[in-house]
Amino acid sequence: MTRMVHCRKYGKELPGLPAPPYPGERGQQIFQTVSQQAWREWLAQQTMLINEKQLSLASAADRKYLTGQMEKFLDNQDFDRAAGYVPPE
Repeated sequence: MTRMVHCRKYGKELPGLPAPPYPGERGQQIFQTVSQQAWREWLAQQTMLINEKQLSLASAADRKYLTGQMEKFLDNQDFDRAAGYVPPE
């Protein structure tokens, strides 16, 4: 049986992640409040940001930037998008 969560991005019950995506408190919070769908969408957005802005995950500043953008994305706030990207209809 699929574990359901009340997704903070979509505001409804959706299938949850199979495991926390990060260790620690932040990973548990995401595990409990973010759906598989929202997390997949964030990973695609994160990949575009890393590529377009040439971010390095070895850089603490770049990781902090991505974490901030992730929180904005998951909370339906205005977040940075890849320039020129138009999501499919």
